[in-house]
Amino acid sequence: MSDPLLFADVATRDDLRILLERLQRSGEAEVRLITRGRVLAVYGCTQAPRGITDPVPVVLVMRAFALADEPARPVDATVEGRALLDRLARLGPVGRTLELPDAAALAAWAGVLPPVSGWRPRGVIDADSLAAVAAEGIRRVAAALPEQPGEAVVNRVRGEVWGAEVAPGVPAAAAFAAETMGFLGEADVRISSSLTWIRLSSERGHVLVRGFPG
Repeated sequence: MSDPLLFADVATRDDLRILLERLQRSGEAEVRLITRGRVLAVYGCTQAPRGITDPVPVVLVMRAFALADEPARPVDATVEGRALLDRLARLGPVGRTLELPDAAALAAWAGVLPPVSGWRPRGVIDADSLAAVAAEGIRRVAAALPEQPGEAVVNRVRGEVWGAEVAPGVPAAAAFAAETMGFLGEADVRISSSLTWIRLSSERGHVLVRGFPG
C-alpha cells in the first residue's frame, strides 16, 4: 500500500481532477503516478497501438502537481483513472489527502516512459496552429466514419488522420492530445527531443510522442 499524498493546496487537487476527467473522455483508462520529492508526475495516454502491427506511435501526456510533503516512500504506480476520481470525490470541498487505490492496473503503454533529462531543443510551434490541427482532425474523423463502424475501420481512419505530421516528428495526434488536455494557451509550444521521444511543452503540461528518432 502506498503512502497517502498531501497536495499543496485545493487548487492543485482540482487540477488533477480536471486532468483525469479529460483523460476519461479522450484517453486510456489508466494513469501512471510517480513522485519525485514534493512533486507528483501524472502520465496518461491518448494514443497507443492496438497490436504489434499497428504503426501508430504512443502519445502520452504528463502534468506535475505540487505536494505539501515528500512521501516517506516514493510512489510509482499504475492505477485506474476512474478509481482516482472516485477517491478525489470523497475528499469533499477542502480535503487534500489522497489515498491511492490498492489495486494496480496493467497498461502496455506505461511500461516505458520518456527520460527526465537529456532533452534537446527543436524549436517552437504556434499554439493556435495546434488547436486548428486538432479541430480539423476531429472533423475529418467524424466525417470519415460510417454510422456503425467496426473497430478495424475506426483504427484505420484514426491512424490516417492523426498519423499525419504537422512538424518534423510531430504527428497530428500530438496536437489532439495538447488541445483535449487543455495544454494550449497563448504562448508558443516548445518542441524538444531525446533519442526516441518528441516532447511538446507548454506552461500547462507536456505531450510526449514515442516512435520517432530524435
